[in-house]
Amino acid sequence: MSDQVATMCDQLIKAVNVMMDPGTNQIYRLEALKFCEEFKESCTFCVPCGLQLAEKTQTSVVRHFGLQILEHVIKFRWNDMPQPEKVQLKNCAMQLLSTGTLSILEEESHIKDVLSRITVEMIKREWPQHWPDMLKEMEALTSLGESQTELVMLILLRLAEDVITFQTLPTQRRRDIQQTLTQNMDNIFSFILAILQINVDDYRKLVSGTAAKAHCRVAVTTLNTLAGYIDWIALAHITNDNCRLLEMLCLLLSEGELQLEAVECLLIAISRKGKLEDRKPLMLLFDDLAINYILSAAQSADGVVVVERHYIFLKRLCQVLCALGSQVTSLVGSDVAVETPANLNKYMEAMLSFTTHHSQFLKSSTQIMWGTLFRHEILSKVPVVVEMSLKYLKTTRTNLIKTGYPSRNDSPSCEYSRMDFDSDEEFGSFFNLFRSQQGEVVRSACRLVPMEALGDAAEWLGYQLSSPIITGITNVCSETAEGLCSILSPSVVQWDAMTVFSECVLGQTFRNLTGEKLPIDQGIELLQAVLSYETKDPLILSCVLTNISALFPFVTHRPNILPQVLTKVTIVFDIPQGDSKAPRTRAVKNVRRHACSSIIKMCRDYSPFILPCFDMLYDYVKKLFADEALLMQMEKCALMEALVLIGNQFKDYAKQKAFLEELMAPVVARWTSSETSHVLSDAAVFLSYVGADQVSEQTKDTDVYGNNRVQLSYCLQAMLAVVKRSRWPADLGEATAGGFLVGSTPSGAPLFSNPCSSLVLAMLPNVLTLIRTQNNLFAPENLARLSPGYAKAYDLIDVEKNCVLGLPHPLIDIYDTPVYKGNLERMQGFFCTLYDNCYHILGNAGHSLTRDFYTIDGLAEKLVGSAFVSLDHVPDHRFRPIIHILTFQWHDFGFLPLVLSCPQEYYESLLCPLVGPLFTYMLQRLNVKWQIINQRKRPSSVAVWMGQMHVSENDDKIGMRRRLRQPTREVETCLDHVICVPMSTWSLLTSFPLALKDIYMNLLTISFVALSWKDTNICHRTASMICWNLLRQVVGGNLLPDAATWFLISTLKGLQLHGQHEVCCATLTLLAMLIYENLRPRYAELRAVMSQIPDINMEALDQYDHRLLDPKAQKFGDKKRKDQFKKLIAGTIGKALCEQFRKEVHIRNLPSLFKKPKPERDLLATEALGLEALFSPQRASV
Repeated sequence: MSDQVATMCDQLIKAVNVMMDPGTNQIYRLEALKFCEEFKESCTFCVPCGLQLAEKTQTSVVRHFGLQILEHVIKFRWNDMPQPEKVQLKNCAMQLLSTGTLSILEEESHIKDVLSRITVEMIKREWPQHWPDMLKEMEALTSLGESQTELVMLILLRLAEDVITFQTLPTQRRRDIQQTLTQNMDNIFSFILAILQINVDDYRKLVSGTAAKAHCRVAVTTLNTLAGYIDWIALAHITNDNCRLLEMLCLLLSEGELQLEAVECLLIAISRKGKLEDRKPLMLLFDDLAINYILSAAQSADGVVVVERHYIFLKRLCQVLCALGSQVTSLVGSDVAVETPANLNKYMEAMLSFTTHHSQFLKSSTQIMWGTLFRHEILSKVPVVVEMSLKYLKTTRTNLIKTGYPSRNDSPSCEYSRMDFDSDEEFGSFFNLFRSQQGEVVRSACRLVPMEALGDAAEWLGYQLSSPIITGITNVCSETAEGLCSILSPSVVQWDAMTVFSECVLGQTFRNLTGEKLPIDQGIELLQAVLSYETKDPLILSCVLTNISALFPFVTHRPNILPQVLTKVTIVFDIPQGDSKAPRTRAVKNVRRHACSSIIKMCRDYSPFILPCFDMLYDYVKKLFADEALLMQMEKCALMEALVLIGNQFKDYAKQKAFLEELMAPVVARWTSSETSHVLSDAAVFLSYVGADQVSEQTKDTDVYGNNRVQLSYCLQAMLAVVKRSRWPADLGEATAGGFLVGSTPSGAPLFSNPCSSLVLAMLPNVLTLIRTQNNLFAPENLARLSPGYAKAYDLIDVEKNCVLGLPHPLIDIYDTPVYKGNLERMQGFFCTLYDNCYHILGNAGHSLTRDFYTIDGLAEKLVGSAFVSLDHVPDHRFRPIIHILTFQWHDFGFLPLVLSCPQEYYESLLCPLVGPLFTYMLQRLNVKWQIINQRKRPSSVAVWMGQMHVSENDDKIGMRRRLRQPTREVETCLDHVICVPMSTWSLLTSFPLALKDIYMNLLTISFVALSWKDTNICHRTASMICWNLLRQVVGGNLLPDAATWFLISTLKGLQLHGQHEVCCATLTLLAMLIYENLRPRYAELRAVMSQIPDINMEALDQYDHRLLDPKAQKFGDKKRKDQFKKLIAGTIGKALCEQFRKEVHIRNLPSLFKKPKPERDLLATEALGLEALFSPQRASV
């Protein structure tokens, strides 16, 4: 036997060395691996071989393999081993723990790990029933030295992880071990704390040297073990002995080698949830000793050299402070009697240390806690918190400045950013979120100190107005950029931060200060200073516009300066561009758009106030419109939109109509002309008109078709602006006096006429014609008409493609260079905006025109004949506007809007012909395309790498799936709106036409078919929010048996496909149970479906049916029913690929721990119930 073992060990050593040698041929490595695996599976003397290979004389690789053999034996052969062999293996394992390792500093970590795994695997199978002295044996091991002490800590940690965290045991075994751990937790916890205290004391005494490192290693491992227990043990153990553990952890924050592990334990302890009274002892951390150590560690945060380990420690310490703040804000003001901590000021100083740290990540980590503190009902009124809010506002003025790009070295923050972010784009996304968090906290601080905050904003704004512009080092790529700032220029960075700060402060000022408290004179003075500021730099001018908008509410108190404000905003359009033929820079385009947005916002929010200046603004707009080269079409439409908003304040139907007719006259004339009608009615003529069938090498100057595209886009944008903004007065009396009221509905609701109705109705036929033509553009014969340069003209534009693929947008655009677009990019943008605008017009027309829209003759046929033409050729990414906008809003059945107020009398004539065919088609289209995706196999990365599949081909398949998600999720959104309808409304379903019921069943079918589409997000959302909410409305109706079984089968198919995902598995299991329990009493066919589930326990199914169908049977609670049903359908739950071929580990249950049985007592014989007293003679007189 010994010779066989020796021979086999030699062969195994050679095989292991072959596997681990990087120079080994792949074929030989696979042969060696196969030999080793077959040995572990079939050899009868694995234990002696494993013990021999695990000897200290072997190399670490061989020792590790030997220990792996022992672990394999325990995991897969333990149940078949005789008891003597188990005892022998256990003794050998304990011997390995005692003498089988090198010193603590020499031994490899993977050897320690596998040794702890071996011991834990035996514990999971034998403790406590068959190994009652395990804890005593572990305690005895610690007396043998530091190495054994570390191993014991690793064993205790892994035991807690397997039993509590990962729960890798059968329920009964896990319950037995967890209960035993809990019963012995006093001893275990005291034992761990004693080990920690001893080794920390020894480490501090020795300071340096090998012995000190050994004690330090034990202390680190002990702290890690503590972290594994603190998360789940009773809070009483943590707060025992006047929070001795927490005090010890705070003391260790000053130890450089132990502080990281200590702070992680502290974080877990302070983050514990539970009853408020149980968490009250945590307030001891506000005592002088603990808070001083925390404050000292926080204030020493910024070091000259950035060390990764220390930086991680700072992150954890910051989390500790936030968790501590969460505890104090929960306790103070609650039913638990907790006073405001005396050292609250020290706590906030520690928080402020991280808020002023160079790391942008640490700064952002404190924002939520500051906001919670400033909003707290009691703490926000404490003087030290009010004083800290002032310091916070001062600090925010620095933190809002966007610095710290990983690619740069112009700030101390850059070094930290390189540790937190992989790219400038990632940093930019983070900083945008960080800045929004700061804005929320600034608003909260303004509620505490509104006047002081306004003073800070005024001071910073005044400083920027008086400071010279510093452009910094810029890459001047064109003459138009000379002398102007870039987005990274020092002045732009400062202006940008100041603008965010002032916008937050001013917005809160108008909410908190009203009447005489509002500093009107100071605000007007600030506004006058901003209006007097002169600059031609577009980036800074954009910030100036934002400040004007923020200060604009002050204008309502001084109407005389309104013309000056409007002049300042509109003067942006007069900024000289230099060469008029040169393309505008991105910064110029953005500031002009900003000006348009500012004007629209002012006219929307303050239209009655601006009405006296209408003539002045209208004349100025006419002047701008006279110069064709001065304004872009989008800017013209924005100015028209602003005029329409002000014109609504005329409150005179005839006057508004005359104004709109004058404003839109050129647009209506061009759009309704015979030439335009001819162009829009034929796909070939349309392509030729816009130049899509022409050579694309022409420049912008020589693109003769560009003007045609511009005019078409302008007409649609102008029409959209009018139909979206034109309204009648909200007040019924004003609307009646102004001539807007034209009648009333049968229920008595007033009917109004929109002044723009005649204009929109005149332009609507060509809009529908354009929609039909655009759908026909995707037909093969029209795709063939595109010139080679425009072959991809219908593809997604880059911005939308990045959104679909989840790619970040470029962070730093070149603002100082012209925006050059290729002809293909311009053509793509044209088709995209044209397509969307057509549906936006339809989406707003019904809401704006009301009855004038619904009474169009043959409206349903016209919409079907335009929007539903050639749908088979329309790509998936073009379906979003169709579904999103071309779906009706029912009064009682909340779909997304084409018409926000569709009267019920039009449901049958208008709603059904549109929504019914649309969702019938979408069901067919989506199901077919998802089935194609379901049948595809994902190519492996190796296949791509070896050239078997081109990367772009793989990317295209991924892109196809993501593009398909868009229309799918739009349909889901419609379903979400359906389920938001009140339950009482569904009783009306029986009174609706049959077509509406068919629509509803189509939606129900889509929701259940979607469960089998290969997209976990869609499956989870549909199963959890839509399926049952739709089905339960009709579950009491007369469903066909085939329909009932189909609902259950569809859910089980979803489980088979998505069951590997825990969230999907839970929601689908619940859905299947709801379907079965609600439909099984009426449809016996469901039992036949269940009986076909692989490996189902028919006896358990019979019992489940008995409890379900028999009203006298014992009923179980929800949790137990869910567990029983999950066991029934376990055969349909899909598994991940990595789980399908994994060898199962079977751990047998041991006899249950002794439980004292409840005494069986005869109540009638042992207790006096008092019944005889009711019949006693003394009661007769009562």
